[in-house]
Amino acid sequence: MDRRESLKSLLAGTAGAGLLLTGCNPELSEETQQAIAKGTSNYGRTPKEAAHDEALNAQQFFNEHEMSTLGVLTALILPNNGTHKSAAEVGVPEFIEFMAKEIPSFQLTLRGGLAWLDHQSNKQFGTLFKDTAEENQHALLEPISYPDLEVPSSQRPLEVQFFSLMRNLTCTGYFTSEEGIKDLGYKGNQPNVWDGVPQEVLDQHGVAYDPEWIARCVDQSQRNVTAEWDDDKNLIT
Repeated sequence: MDRRESLKSLLAGTAGAGLLLTGCNPELSEETQQAIAKGTSNYGRTPKEAAHDEALNAQQFFNEHEMSTLGVLTALILPNNGTHKSAAEVGVPEFIEFMAKEIPSFQLTLRGGLAWLDHQSNKQFGTLFKDTAEENQHALLEPISYPDLEVPSSQRPLEVQFFSLMRNLTCTGYFTSEEGIKDLGYKGNQPNVWDGVPQEVLDQHGVAYDPEWIARCVDQSQRNVTAEWDDDKNLIT
């Protein structure tokens, strides 16, 4: 089973530790600012919730370099497999930006973890994480990808907490996107065609439909016609 298939089962909530809001960074490009601030449909949102979302979308937490690193990292976690797009291609970095503002306790873990990746990449390979070769990126991520489940999450090394949070956020963002739902093969509620109880079941119980009733109630050409009854509760259509 490849990584994508494995992560389909990891649609868990996020966990992480953090402290304080570190403020907005004005160094984002116009393109990134537009991606972050474009917002979402207000469908299903109360006016108070819509105003809350608008306020968050007007802020920016990650700087341009951090957003680029998030793009590389999310694509490593859920890459383009030739059939479905990568997490980065469906806006997961922007989702993580939103969640960092929605849940400020994530911020220190996320920003600190991105800085840790750059520090380790510079130390071992002489370049930033987003710019180093993919095999080097995997080499840095491998040791922090498999937490010791015997150790409480809050007691694990901070870089391990960071990657666990990143993986959870990436999976949540991706598998709640249109592309991710297609990847899961989730169809949702689908209309079907009901032709009544199968004949073999009716025969088994020694019962049968009234021919007049079945002609009215199981006529698929009338399936979109709203049923009507007369005053005596007899079906008209």
